[in-house]
Amino acid sequence: MDIQGDSAKPWEAAAALVRAAQSGDALAMDELLTLVAPYVTRLCRPIAPHDVPDAVQDSLLAVFKGLRTLRDPLAFYGWVRTLTVREAVRVARRTAVEEPADPADLARLGPLSTGADGELPADVRDALSRLPVRHRAVLVLRELEGLDEAAVAELLGVAPGTVKSRLHRARSSFRKAWSR
Repeated sequence: MDIQGDSAKPWEAAAALVRAAQSGDALAMDELLTLVAPYVTRLCRPIAPHDVPDAVQDSLLAVFKGLRTLRDPLAFYGWVRTLTVREAVRVARRTAVEEPADPADLARLGPLSTGADGELPADVRDALSRLPVRHRAVLVLRELEGLDEAAVAELLGVAPGTVKSRLHRARSSFRKAWSR
């Protein structure tokens, strides 16, 4: 089955693999996990910077274990994002290396944008690693993933007002550094 054709959209290609993996095809499951691993890594790196391998492994394991519960194969990437953020936050909280952001270090930063390869610049990753997990997760989901506050609130299981206040505090750390 050739699902890598140029005309297939990524979620359509993943949906075909999801269906095959849900019906017990081990090779499809392997290919699906290989396909989604870079996306999972990109989400985990800024949320759990001190334990990226653990966060990625826990996230992929959650995908593997829970795939049969996914009802709509076309919703695979959104479902993976939900699992990954949840696992990355859990891993980051477990290791709890939360240092306050140093304004002097933050002064080097520009806007939160990824490079051509989808990776964050090292100085942005460094600054994000110093923010509290709750602020890091909200900032990544809002600014990098482009989710609105309601979607972030649902994904993290908190009230929309909580998301807004956390987002305000996270952005404030960056703004203070930019004004210097």
